[in-house]
Amino acid sequence: MGEEALRETVTRKRMMVFSGTCHPSLSEEIAQHLGIHLSGAKISRFSSGEIYFRAEESARGVDAFVIQTHGPPVNEVIMEQLVMLDALKRASAKRITAVIPYYGYSRQDKKTLAREPISGKLLADLLTAAGANRVVTVDLHSGQIQGFFNFPVDHLTALPVLADHLREKISDPDELVVCAPDAGRVKTAERLRERLHCDLAYLYKRRSRHEAHKIEQIEVVGKVKGRRCVLIDDMIDTAGTVSDGATALANEGAAEIFAAATHAPFSGKAVQRLAEAPIRQTVVTNTLPIPDEKLQVLGDRLTVLSIAPILAAALEAVFEDTSVSELFHGENQP
Repeated sequence: MGEEALRETVTRKRMMVFSGTCHPSLSEEIAQHLGIHLSGAKISRFSSGEIYFRAEESARGVDAFVIQTHGPPVNEVIMEQLVMLDALKRASAKRITAVIPYYGYSRQDKKTLAREPISGKLLADLLTAAGANRVVTVDLHSGQIQGFFNFPVDHLTALPVLADHLREKISDPDELVVCAPDAGRVKTAERLRERLHCDLAYLYKRRSRHEAHKIEQIEVVGKVKGRRCVLIDDMIDTAGTVSDGATALANEGAAEIFAAATHAPFSGKAVQRLAEAPIRQTVVTNTLPIPDEKLQVLGDRLTVLSIAPILAAALEAVFEDTSVSELFHGENQP
Protein backbone atom coordinates (compact mmCIF):
# COMPACT_ATOMS: atom_id res chain seq x y z
CA MET A 1 0.00 0.00 0.00
CA GLY A 2 1.47 3.35 -0.99
CA GLU A 3 4.35 1.75 -2.94
CA GLU A 4 5.16 2.88 -6.48
CA ALA A 5 3.93 0.55 -9.25
CA LEU A 6 6.83 1.58 -11.52
CA ARG A 7 10.54 1.43 -10.76
CA GLU A 8 12.94 3.60 -12.73
CA THR A 9 16.72 3.45 -12.76
CA VAL A 10 19.35 5.48 -14.59
CA THR A 11 22.02 3.20 -16.02
CA ARG A 12 25.57 4.16 -17.03
CA LYS A 13 26.86 3.16 -20.45
CA ARG A 14 30.19 1.40 -20.32
CA MET A 15 32.56 0.70 -23.20
CA MET A 16 34.92 -2.26 -23.23
CA VAL A 17 37.38 -2.79 -26.08
CA PHE A 18 38.99 -6.20 -26.55
CA SER A 19 41.80 -7.09 -28.89
CA GLY A 20 42.49 -10.33 -30.69
CA THR A 21 46.05 -11.50 -31.24
CA CYS A 22 46.36 -10.78 -34.99
CA HIS A 23 47.18 -7.05 -34.84
CA PRO A 24 47.48 -5.89 -31.20
CA SER A 25 49.43 -2.73 -32.08
CA LEU A 26 46.48 -1.39 -34.10
CA SER A 27 44.10 -2.19 -31.22
CA GLU A 28 46.37 -0.35 -28.78
CA GLU A 29 46.45 2.68 -31.05
CA ILE A 30 42.65 2.70 -31.37
CA ALA A 31 42.32 2.54 -27.58
CA GLN A 32 44.75 5.46 -27.20
CA HIS A 33 42.65 7.58 -29.55
CA LEU A 34 39.57 6.66 -27.49
CA GLY A 35 41.40 7.66 -24.30
CA ILE A 36 40.96 4.24 -22.67
CA HIS A 37 42.92 1.05 -22.03
CA LEU A 38 42.19 -2.22 -23.77
CA SER A 39 40.06 -4.44 -21.56
CA GLY A 40 41.96 -7.22 -19.82
CA ALA A 41 41.48 -10.70 -21.18
CA LYS A 42 43.21 -14.05 -21.28
CA ILE A 43 43.69 -15.54 -24.75
CA SER A 44 45.60 -18.78 -25.02
CA ARG A 45 45.82 -22.07 -26.86
CA PHE A 46 45.31 -25.52 -25.40
CA SER A 47 47.88 -28.16 -26.27
CA SER A 48 45.48 -29.42 -28.94
CA GLY A 49 45.50 -25.99 -30.61
CA GLU A 50 41.98 -25.07 -29.48
CA ILE A 51 41.40 -21.44 -28.47
CA TYR A 52 40.60 -20.19 -24.96
CA PHE A 53 39.30 -16.71 -24.09
CA ARG A 54 38.06 -15.12 -20.87
CA ALA A 55 37.41 -11.47 -20.03
CA GLU A 56 39.13 -10.49 -16.77
CA GLU A 57 36.24 -8.37 -15.49
CA SER A 58 32.45 -8.36 -15.71
CA ALA A 59 31.02 -7.52 -19.14
CA ARG A 60 27.38 -7.50 -18.05
CA GLY A 61 25.45 -4.69 -19.71
CA VAL A 62 28.48 -3.20 -21.50
CA ASP A 63 28.95 -1.98 -25.06
CA ALA A 64 31.69 -4.42 -26.12
CA PHE A 65 33.96 -3.98 -29.14
CA VAL A 66 36.04 -6.93 -30.35
CA ILE A 67 38.88 -5.83 -32.64
CA GLN A 68 40.32 -8.50 -34.90
CA THR A 69 41.57 -7.99 -38.43
CA HIS A 70 41.47 -11.10 -40.58
CA GLY A 71 45.15 -11.50 -41.35
CA PRO A 72 47.27 -14.65 -41.49
CA PRO A 73 46.65 -17.32 -40.31
CA VAL A 74 43.23 -16.14 -41.44
CA ASN A 75 41.10 -19.15 -40.46
CA GLU A 76 42.54 -19.34 -36.94
CA VAL A 77 42.19 -15.58 -36.52
CA ILE A 78 38.52 -15.71 -37.52
CA MET A 79 37.86 -18.57 -35.10
CA GLU A 80 39.53 -16.60 -32.32
CA GLN A 81 37.18 -13.68 -32.92
CA LEU A 82 34.17 -16.00 -32.95
CA VAL A 83 35.22 -17.46 -29.57
CA MET A 84 35.59 -13.95 -28.14
CA LEU A 85 32.15 -12.91 -29.40
CA ASP A 86 30.56 -16.03 -27.95
CA ALA A 87 32.18 -15.46 -24.55
CA LEU A 88 30.91 -11.87 -24.37
CA LYS A 89 27.41 -12.92 -25.46
CA ARG A 90 27.32 -15.47 -22.63
CA ALA A 91 28.69 -12.83 -20.25
CA SER A 92 25.54 -10.74 -20.91
CA ALA A 93 27.16 -7.87 -22.81
CA LYS A 94 24.38 -5.50 -23.90
CA ARG A 95 25.73 -4.94 -27.42
CA ILE A 96 28.66 -6.60 -29.15
CA THR A 97 30.39 -5.02 -32.14
CA ALA A 98 32.84 -6.99 -34.25
CA VAL A 99 35.51 -4.55 -35.44
CA ILE A 100 37.12 -6.02 -38.55
CA PRO A 101 39.55 -3.63 -40.29
CA TYR A 102 40.10 -6.21 -43.05
CA TYR A 103 37.14 -8.54 -43.64
CA GLY A 104 38.28 -12.05 -44.57
CA TYR A 105 36.83 -13.90 -47.58
CA SER A 106 35.59 -10.56 -48.95
CA ARG A 107 36.52 -11.57 -52.50
CA GLN A 108 34.23 -14.59 -52.28
CA ASP A 109 31.04 -12.55 -52.34
CA LYS A 110 29.29 -14.34 -55.23
CA LYS A 111 29.41 -17.48 -57.33
CA THR A 112 31.37 -17.20 -60.56
CA LEU A 113 31.40 -20.93 -61.36
CA ALA A 114 29.02 -23.77 -60.58
CA ARG A 115 29.35 -25.50 -57.19
CA GLU A 116 31.32 -22.66 -55.58
CA PRO A 117 30.60 -21.35 -52.06
CA ILE A 118 29.81 -17.76 -51.13
CA SER A 119 32.29 -17.71 -48.27
CA GLY A 120 31.79 -14.04 -47.47
CA LYS A 121 28.15 -14.83 -46.60
CA LEU A 122 29.21 -17.86 -44.58
CA LEU A 123 31.51 -15.67 -42.50
CA ALA A 124 28.66 -13.21 -41.92
CA ASP A 125 26.48 -16.07 -40.66
CA LEU A 126 29.25 -17.24 -38.32
CA LEU A 127 29.73 -13.76 -36.85
CA THR A 128 25.98 -13.45 -36.32
CA ALA A 129 25.68 -16.87 -34.68
CA ALA A 130 28.64 -16.11 -32.40
CA GLY A 131 26.87 -13.07 -30.96
CA ALA A 132 27.78 -9.96 -32.99
CA ASN A 133 25.08 -7.27 -33.05
CA ARG A 134 27.02 -4.92 -35.31
CA VAL A 135 30.07 -4.90 -37.59
CA VAL A 136 32.56 -2.11 -38.24
CA THR A 137 34.86 -2.68 -41.21
CA VAL A 138 37.00 -0.76 -43.70
CA ASP A 139 36.79 -0.69 -47.52
CA LEU A 140 35.08 -3.97 -48.32
CA HIS A 141 36.15 -5.51 -51.61
CA SER A 142 32.46 -5.58 -52.52
CA GLY A 143 29.90 -3.32 -50.87
CA GLN A 144 27.17 -5.95 -51.25
CA ILE A 145 28.70 -7.84 -48.29
CA GLN A 146 26.81 -5.38 -46.07
CA GLY A 147 23.62 -7.12 -47.19
CA PHE A 148 24.87 -10.45 -45.83
CA PHE A 149 24.03 -9.21 -42.32
CA ASN A 150 20.63 -8.59 -40.74
CA PHE A 151 22.00 -5.89 -38.45
CA PRO A 152 23.93 -2.60 -38.95
CA VAL A 153 27.27 -2.65 -40.77
CA ASP A 154 29.40 0.50 -40.56
CA HIS A 155 31.44 0.57 -43.75
CA LEU A 156 34.37 2.95 -43.28
CA THR A 157 36.76 4.16 -45.96
CA ALA A 158 40.47 4.99 -45.87
CA LEU A 159 40.22 7.39 -48.83
CA PRO A 160 40.50 10.53 -46.62
CA VAL A 161 43.77 9.23 -45.12
CA LEU A 162 45.21 8.26 -48.52
CA ALA A 163 44.07 11.53 -50.13
CA ASP A 164 45.63 13.71 -47.42
CA HIS A 165 48.98 11.96 -47.79
CA LEU A 166 48.98 12.18 -51.59
CA ARG A 167 47.98 15.85 -51.45
CA GLU A 168 51.08 16.55 -49.36
CA LYS A 169 53.30 14.60 -51.75
CA ILE A 170 51.82 16.07 -54.94
CA SER A 171 50.68 19.64 -54.37
CA ASP A 172 49.85 20.54 -57.99
CA PRO A 173 46.64 18.78 -59.13
CA ASP A 174 47.28 19.74 -62.77
CA GLU A 175 50.18 17.30 -62.99
CA LEU A 176 48.31 14.45 -61.28
CA VAL A 177 46.14 11.66 -62.69
CA VAL A 178 44.27 9.10 -60.59
CA CYS A 179 44.19 5.79 -62.40
CA ALA A 180 41.91 2.78 -61.82
CA PRO A 181 43.68 -0.57 -62.42
CA ASP A 182 40.53 -1.98 -64.07
CA ALA A 183 36.95 -1.03 -64.87
CA GLY A 184 35.71 -2.38 -61.52
CA ARG A 185 37.69 0.23 -59.56
CA VAL A 186 36.66 3.29 -61.56
CA LYS A 187 34.17 4.37 -58.87
CA THR A 188 36.87 4.27 -56.18
CA ALA A 189 39.26 6.18 -58.45
CA GLU A 190 36.55 8.77 -59.14
CA ARG A 191 36.10 9.42 -55.41
CA LEU A 192 39.84 9.89 -54.92
CA ARG A 193 39.96 12.13 -58.00
CA GLU A 194 37.24 14.35 -56.50
CA ARG A 195 39.24 14.70 -53.30
CA LEU A 196 42.45 15.57 -55.14
CA HIS A 197 40.76 17.73 -57.82
CA CYS A 198 42.65 16.09 -60.65
CA ASP A 199 42.09 14.04 -63.81
CA LEU A 200 41.03 10.41 -64.15
CA ALA A 201 42.28 7.49 -66.25
CA TYR A 202 41.79 3.76 -66.19
CA LEU A 203 43.42 0.61 -67.52
CA TYR A 204 41.54 -1.54 -69.99
CA LYS A 205 42.64 -5.16 -69.98
CA ARG A 206 42.15 -6.83 -73.33
CA ARG A 207 41.71 -10.52 -72.67
CA SER A 208 42.58 -13.40 -74.95
CA ARG A 209 39.76 -14.84 -77.05
CA HIS A 210 41.44 -18.25 -76.97
CA GLU A 211 42.86 -18.68 -73.44
CA ALA A 212 40.77 -18.08 -70.33
CA HIS A 213 42.09 -15.51 -67.81
CA LYS A 214 44.99 -14.55 -70.10
CA ILE A 215 45.45 -10.81 -70.66
CA GLU A 216 46.95 -10.00 -74.05
CA GLN A 217 47.38 -6.27 -73.57
CA ILE A 218 46.73 -3.47 -71.08
CA GLU A 219 45.61 -0.22 -72.67
CA VAL A 220 45.66 3.12 -70.87
CA VAL A 221 42.51 5.19 -71.32
CA GLY A 222 43.31 8.80 -70.47
CA LYS A 223 46.19 11.28 -70.74
CA VAL A 224 49.12 10.21 -68.56
CA LYS A 225 52.21 11.16 -70.57
CA GLY A 226 54.56 13.36 -68.55
CA ARG A 227 52.24 13.34 -65.53
CA ARG A 228 52.27 11.81 -62.08
CA CYS A 229 49.90 8.86 -61.78
CA VAL A 230 48.29 7.26 -58.73
CA LEU A 231 47.09 3.67 -59.14
CA ILE A 232 44.31 3.17 -56.57
CA ASP A 233 42.85 -0.17 -55.43
CA ASP A 234 41.17 -1.58 -52.33
CA MET A 235 44.03 -4.03 -51.69
CA ILE A 236 47.44 -5.15 -52.89
CA ASP A 237 47.59 -8.92 -52.52
CA THR A 238 50.06 -10.56 -54.90
CA ALA A 239 50.73 -7.13 -56.51
CA GLY A 240 50.25 -8.54 -60.02
CA THR A 241 47.54 -6.03 -60.95
CA VAL A 242 49.45 -3.04 -59.57
CA SER A 243 52.85 -3.97 -61.04
CA ASP A 244 51.39 -4.72 -64.49
CA GLY A 245 49.42 -1.48 -64.35
CA ALA A 246 52.49 0.53 -63.38
CA THR A 247 54.43 -0.98 -66.28
CA ALA A 248 51.63 -0.02 -68.68
CA LEU A 249 51.63 3.56 -67.37
CA ALA A 250 55.42 3.78 -67.63
CA ASN A 251 55.23 2.57 -71.24
CA GLU A 252 52.77 5.40 -71.94
CA GLY A 253 55.27 7.94 -70.63
CA ALA A 254 54.01 8.60 -67.09
CA ALA A 255 56.52 10.80 -65.25
CA GLU A 256 56.05 9.20 -61.82
CA ILE A 257 53.86 6.40 -60.54
CA PHE A 258 52.41 5.95 -57.06
CA ALA A 259 50.37 2.96 -55.88
CA ALA A 260 47.77 3.38 -53.13
CA ALA A 261 45.53 0.84 -51.41
CA THR A 262 43.72 0.40 -48.12
CA HIS A 263 44.73 -3.20 -47.41
CA ALA A 264 48.17 -4.76 -47.82
CA PRO A 265 48.03 -8.58 -47.56
CA PHE A 266 51.30 -8.69 -49.58
CA SER A 267 50.98 -12.40 -50.34
CA GLY A 268 53.54 -14.51 -52.18
CA LYS A 269 56.06 -12.44 -54.15
CA ALA A 270 54.15 -9.18 -53.72
CA VAL A 271 56.97 -7.10 -52.22
CA GLN A 272 59.44 -8.35 -54.82
CA ARG A 273 57.02 -7.37 -57.61
CA LEU A 274 56.54 -3.93 -56.09
CA ALA A 275 60.29 -3.48 -55.72
CA GLU A 276 60.86 -4.37 -59.38
CA ALA A 277 57.93 -2.34 -60.74
CA PRO A 278 58.35 1.31 -61.88
CA ILE A 279 56.57 2.57 -58.75
CA ARG A 280 58.14 5.44 -56.84
CA GLN A 281 56.11 4.84 -53.68
CA THR A 282 53.45 2.45 -52.46
CA VAL A 283 51.02 3.90 -49.90
CA VAL A 284 48.86 1.58 -47.75
CA THR A 285 47.21 1.61 -44.33
CA ASN A 286 47.79 -0.62 -41.32
CA THR A 287 44.51 -2.56 -41.47
CA LEU A 288 46.76 -5.64 -41.65
CA PRO A 289 50.10 -6.25 -39.93
CA ILE A 290 53.07 -6.16 -42.32
CA PRO A 291 56.04 -8.34 -41.29
CA ASP A 292 59.36 -6.53 -40.75
CA GLU A 293 61.12 -8.53 -43.46
CA LYS A 294 58.61 -7.26 -46.03
CA LEU A 295 58.95 -3.69 -44.79
CA GLN A 296 62.73 -3.95 -45.19
CA VAL A 297 62.49 -5.09 -48.82
CA LEU A 298 60.64 -1.91 -49.86
CA GLY A 299 62.26 0.45 -47.38
CA ASP A 300 61.35 4.09 -47.98
CA ARG A 301 59.41 3.10 -51.11
CA LEU A 302 56.60 1.96 -48.79
CA THR A 303 54.51 4.27 -46.62
CA VAL A 304 52.13 2.77 -44.06
CA LEU A 305 49.45 5.18 -42.81
CA SER A 306 47.44 4.61 -39.66
CA ILE A 307 43.74 3.82 -39.90
CA ALA A 308 43.36 4.00 -36.10
CA PRO A 309 41.98 7.58 -35.91
CA ILE A 310 39.15 6.74 -38.33
CA LEU A 311 38.31 3.48 -36.52
CA ALA A 312 38.40 5.19 -33.12
CA ALA A 313 36.07 7.97 -34.33
CA ALA A 314 33.65 5.34 -35.67
CA LEU A 315 33.68 3.34 -32.42
CA GLU A 316 33.03 6.50 -30.43
CA ALA A 317 30.10 7.36 -32.71
CA VAL A 318 28.67 3.85 -32.30
CA PHE A 319 29.03 4.04 -28.53
CA GLU A 320 27.39 7.47 -28.36
CA ASP A 321 24.66 6.48 -30.87
CA THR A 322 25.59 9.23 -33.32
CA SER A 323 26.00 9.03 -37.10
CA VAL A 324 29.04 7.21 -38.50
CA SER A 325 28.31 8.34 -42.07
CA GLU A 326 28.60 11.99 -41.04
CA LEU A 327 32.28 11.37 -40.27
CA PHE A 328 32.76 10.86 -44.02
CA HIS A 329 29.99 13.23 -45.19
CA GLY A 330 28.21 10.21 -46.64
CA GLU A 331 31.15 9.25 -48.90
CA ASN A 332 31.65 5.90 -47.16
CA GLN A 333 28.68 4.35 -48.93
CA PRO A 334 29.86 1.94 -51.69
